[in-house]
Amino acid sequence: MTADLNHTVVHATDKQASAEFLAGILGLEVGAPFGPFVPVDTGNGVTLDFYTAPDGQVASQHYAFLVPDEEFDTMIDRLETAGVTYYADPHHTEKGKVNTLFGGRGAYFEDPDGHNMEIITRPYARPA
Repeated sequence: MTADLNHTVVHATDKQASAEFLAGILGLEVGAPFGPFVPVDTGNGVTLDFYTAPDGQVASQHYAFLVPDEEFDTMIDRLETAGVTYYADPHHTEKGKVNTLFGGRGAYFEDPDGHNMEIITRPYARPA
């Protein structure tokens, strides 16, 4: 039996702005609004459904994206152009650096609502 993640809701203070921000950095498209959601479809069929938090409170979450190595530098350039600081580590102490975990490259950055976004070019190796 398998279970594939289909979609997840990403709380935001401005769902349209947050969807456009992430889509712009990753080079994805923002979909047409679907009910109260603004979707961003990822390459593996999972949709991030951005939703304006009714009380304006957004709890920071972590989202990691496996991206092609040949697109990584372009994404870093987009972050720099947008004035967004990126880090090599999840605690945001290694400013302006990328990591080389598992033979790939990775970086962390915050979206407009403080979600800790991560781009990686190699999946994390998990113990067997």
